[in-house]
Amino acid sequence: MEDTFEIDILELSALVKMVREKYHFDLKEYALSSLSRRIKRILEMFNLSSIKLLANKIENDPVLFEKFLNEITVNTTEMFRDPLVWKHLRENVFPELAKLPEIRIWHSACSTGEEVYSMAIALREAGLDKKATLFASDINNDVIANAKAGKFPLRTMDHSLANYQKSGGTKKFADYYTAKGIDAYFDLSLIQNVTFKKFDLILGRQMEQFDLILCRNVLIYFNLPLQDQIIEKFAHCQNENAFLMTGARETIIWCKSADYYDVFSQDFKIFQRNQKQ
Repeated sequence: MEDTFEIDILELSALVKMVREKYHFDLKEYALSSLSRRIKRILEMFNLSSIKLLANKIENDPVLFEKFLNEITVNTTEMFRDPLVWKHLRENVFPELAKLPEIRIWHSACSTGEEVYSMAIALREAGLDKKATLFASDINNDVIANAKAGKFPLRTMDHSLANYQKSGGTKKFADYYTAKGIDAYFDLSLIQNVTFKKFDLILGRQMEQFDLILCRNVLIYFNLPLQDQIIEKFAHCQNENAFLMTGARETIIWCKSADYYDVFSQDFKIFQRNQKQ
């Protein structure tokens, strides 16, 4: 297949329409550049020469569609990713959450679970784990299964340890997991208050009320109208003073729905729900 790849807009539109109607997954608002890169990779993986052929193959093959979906969605993450953000969370957001009788947190794109376990560890060290309930969702069933298992490559633990220490962690990080072969198995008591659920940020109906929503390194893959739609969805399931955290390279300031939030920390991309209804 040639190095250059030009999108056939008509074929892409037909693919998007079929996926939405058959599998209820909406691709039409994904940023075109990001979607194009992923489609190119999938065509190469399946040894196909056109988007039309791809659409024909996945239309009647749910197993193949799941493989397609796994490639379309982004699942790159790590423990305590952007550790200074976690340090700010520990020092400035947790004290506000501690004032609440109960804490409800939503990891809106939990991927393989590293962020969820990071949060569970941070909450336990802050003494907030007993009154915290976490909801972790993703569009991809495979990564949700991985998150539930709490199994991560042992080779990544040195990097995770460095992130943990920079984030303000003071315990022995290795106490949170058991090394078995090439994997690290995390203590599942960390996620005893976590509910995992498949959820489509684009098409899914809004969930319950949350005091902290994390949507990190997801918005950059969507165009502005879809970002706006997602931020509005978040706003409607948060009360005044609740927190929203996006990724280090993301911002909501260009969204109309940003009016629902005030900036809590510009440096760490943390926003706080205001009084707007």
